Amino acid sequence: MSNSVEINGLNKSYGKLSVLKDVNLNVPEGAIYGLIGPNGAGKTTLIKALVGALKYDSGKISVLNLDPIKNKWDLRRQIGYMPQTPSLYGDLTAFQNISFFGKAHGIKNLEEETNKILAFTELSDRKNDLVRNFSGGMQKRVSLACTLIHKPKIIFLDEPTAAVDPQLKQRTWALFKKLSESGVTIFVSTHLMDEAMLCDKVTILRQGEVLLVDTPHNILVKGKTKITVNRNGTKTELISGSSASALASELKKFGLDKEIQDITFTQDNIENIILDIVDKKK
Repeated sequence: MSNSVEINGLNKSYGKLSVLKDVNLNVPEGAIYGLIGPNGAGKTTLIKALVGALKYDSGKISVLNLDPIKNKWDLRRQIGYMPQTPSLYGDLTAFQNISFFGKAHGIKNLEEETNKILAFTELSDRKNDLVRNFSGGMQKRVSLACTLIHKPKIIFLDEPTAAVDPQLKQRTWALFKKLSESGVTIFVSTHLMDEAMLCDKVTILRQGEVLLVDTPHNILVKGKTKITVNRNGTKTELISGSSASALASELKKFGLDKEIQDITFTQDNIENIILDIVDKKK
């Protein structure tokens, strides 16, 4: 599988403040790739560098085999970028906003394509409503539609579901999954740790440094599991690693005899594990 994004030794500073420190990443084509970290970790700076909106100090970036600075205009025809704050026109309808961005990209059959995107993003019933009357979450949905109108090969999403209600967040991630299945690469930054579980691979970023690159499953295994064994009314608690082999090793100590009435597992959640990883690197 080829990579949609390759980053080698990326550095960016503002005066004495180092924002990105020797960042190295590879993003596989068609993956949902998560950039996870607290506010101020450097996530937005990294995305701006990837889309050619920011000059970096040193290192090398390749997006779809193009340099984001040298090949800025060629690249922008093939990528989508949704910033944290929706860049929409409040006095235009959802349909008009999407059409505006489509026209800027020179999309043919614009009305037909706009209606297709409205249907895909589940906005058809609000197409003629003014965007200023939309909730913040719905405005982000329109912003996503504008990002998709030219059928980009990769989309960069900066905190796309921050301050979005749980139901709308679930529907938005379902759209990301559909896009990924069609071959579109999704590069999404978030400070919401539970969204790490929805990604194929995750990079944990803190103060501009990459702390860890791994799959959500492997990150979960780094946590601890509390095992509670109830034997004839007497409860015994153990703290074990979360891998299958570690859990099996602990249970072998009990032999799973007939007196064991039940066993309870309580695993660390993804947020606690990621925060623990961040704290240990301080």
